Amino acid sequence: MQPVTDKKRLQMADIARLAGVSVSTVSRALNGSTLINEETRTRVAELAKTLNYSINVGAQNLRLGQNRTIGVVIPLDRRIHQQVSDPFFLAMLGSLADALTDRGYDLLLSRIDADHLDNAAAIQASGRVAGLIVIGQWGHHDQLNDMAYRQVPLVVWGAQLPQQLYCSVGGDNVRGGELATAHLLALGRRRLAFVGDTALPEVALRYEGYLRAHQTAGLTPDPALCITSPFTTAGAQQAMRGFLAGPGRVPFDGIVAASDLIAISAMGVLASQGLRVPQDVAVVGYDDVDAAAGSHPPLTTVRQAIDQAGVYLIDCLIDRIERGHSESRLVATSLVVRESCGATQSENP
Repeated sequence: MQPVTDKKRLQMADIARLAGVSVSTVSRALNGSTLINEETRTRVAELAKTLNYSINVGAQNLRLGQNRTIGVVIPLDRRIHQQVSDPFFLAMLGSLADALTDRGYDLLLSRIDADHLDNAAAIQASGRVAGLIVIGQWGHHDQLNDMAYRQVPLVVWGAQLPQQLYCSVGGDNVRGGELATAHLLALGRRRLAFVGDTALPEVALRYEGYLRAHQTAGLTPDPALCITSPFTTAGAQQAMRGFLAGPGRVPFDGIVAASDLIAISAMGVLASQGLRVPQDVAVVGYDDVDAAAGSHPPLTTVRQAIDQAGVYLIDCLIDRIERGHSESRLVATSLVVRESCGATQSENP
């Protein structure tokens, strides 16, 4: 049997010959080096796909005990501008780091342009990591499916979507949106704004839960109260200011936000406009990041079990690497009630 290292060299040499470049150029291109121009990187990546270069390299290294590193990829979507410093990302990275340490693995963090997510496959193909965890699907489900079709070992934090070929781990977003909305409706709030970008898979499912809660209560939400907002402080503030200043503004007495960052940003804008939380507008966030308990007032929010999520993501990826398959999983959600809704603190499953 040909040694893995010899096979890898042979594949690199084949790619170099077909691309008309040196083996070192192929190596740099597959590692995403900016020293190689984009045209060459693209040509090398396409040839690597054709030769199935990425298949099983990380898995072979792991089985031989030569690779104990997992790549964690946070896509950079320039249309959304969600920063790595977002409290949710930091919480997830902490959870993954703890889970990896417990299993004796290292973490390699990469930020990759979301429009070229398949560049992440080069990190695994190079043998630098045994597999990939991608935090967020954004609007790039097809790219992730393509990577899974090519047998790149990866697990994605995100929603379970139709025709999904890859394994995903994510919160029960429909249930979370339903819990948040039902809580406000139970408090007598009747005109609830939903703030988030429903073009994103997870947010769309949270909005579905918002709609279900209204339906259960025999109510029909006003479509004008669906406010598009990105996952950034400045973007959320701009979205809320625009809504409040708009000529077609409609009355509302509650907010269901797609994240805690959006909720806290919205509360700041409400206060600047003389609207009191919770007296005038009750607010529920999503994620239960550390800042939620320390906001003013403390934020009612939907908690995702992020510590459990890190364990699930790692376990699913190891299953994928070692056995070639892993099942998608849902992480439980619960409602943490604080003063932003005017109720006493508690947690409801």
